[in-house]
Amino acid sequence: MSTIQTSSALKVARADLTTTNNTTLYTVPSRYDAIVESIIISEDSGNADTITVTITNSASAVFSLFKVKSISANGTVELLSRDLLLTAGDILKVQAATANRLHVVASITQIPN
Repeated sequence: MSTIQTSSALKVARADLTTTNNTTLYTVPSRYDAIVESIIISEDSGNADTITVTITNSASAVFSLFKVKSISANGTVELLSRDLLLTAGDILKVQAATANRLHVVASITQIPN
């Protein structure tokens, strides 16, 4: 009997949102699936702000996860209450309403598919 071994990889995706452009936080590589275990947003300017989080799939369709989600001044928010599964080619994007206020950190496990 042969055994096929696969290994998962832990990843951390980080972004300092210095613009109001839609910013790619993480792209799932080909031949992998990914479990996003956590998305943490921190506001560090002392001003409340909002963030939009989307997934774009391999067919370029955009799916909104959080639309204009409020983040309080100097606040930190965990966006996920459960793991989020992404498939090969999916792109996790974030967009701040105001530049230079928000930091984003995501914990991700990549799994060969």
